[in-house]
Amino acid sequence: MNKTSICVISDTHNKHRYIGLNEYEADVLVHCGDISSNGGIAAITDFVDWFAGLKQFKYKIFIAGNHDWLFQKNNSLARKVVEDVSEGDVIYLENESVVINNIKFYGTPVQPPFCNWAFNVFEPKLTEYWKIIDDDTDVLITHSPPYMIGDYVPYTMQHEGSPSLYKEVMERIKPVISMFGHIHEGYGVKVIENTTFINASVLDGDYMAVNEPILVELIDGKVNVLTNN
Repeated sequence: MNKTSICVISDTHNKHRYIGLNEYEADVLVHCGDISSNGGIAAITDFVDWFAGLKQFKYKIFIAGNHDWLFQKNNSLARKVVEDVSEGDVIYLENESVVINNIKFYGTPVQPPFCNWAFNVFEPKLTEYWKIIDDDTDVLITHSPPYMIGDYVPYTMQHEGSPSLYKEVMERIKPVISMFGHIHEGYGVKVIENTTFINASVLDGDYMAVNEPILVELIDGKVNVLTNN
């Protein structure tokens, strides 16, 4: 039996030390982007130092979000900060994958344009990024939600997710889990066909740390959600 527990968080925006993660334990911890507010070196260093120190998680993965500017402006420097501060104990994914416990995790930060922030890509070009996602991806980590899934923004009264991502996820990739953040108001879990969708934004629309990390088990390709939300 292949059993792997995964704890998912997103959109901590420099408030990572206030989300009570010490109460959680899992094989893998995933952060779906927006680790910071402005993506400066100091903010990234502080996050990675905290993230690497969570020793109750054997593996720790994160992607960048639209606020994490250094990863777009100077990717090599940002990656060096991650490597140096974590001493190799943190995995950063950017349009790439890693296999843990025979589970393939693929991560990408790109998203539809939103307030002219980092990694904003217009929808026709987005398709090119989705097309390179491995067919055999088990856990897909994106910052953007797929369209109409945990992506509704009350103040714009619009769904801000990516239509092309939805199409790729549902028709080709068909991951066991699709996890993301970005839209704080979309927090929660939704199951469609054989995919469990997780918006793991721990901050609400007012940037208050009120949402719990989401804990799941992946047992022989089946998802068991352990968090009540």
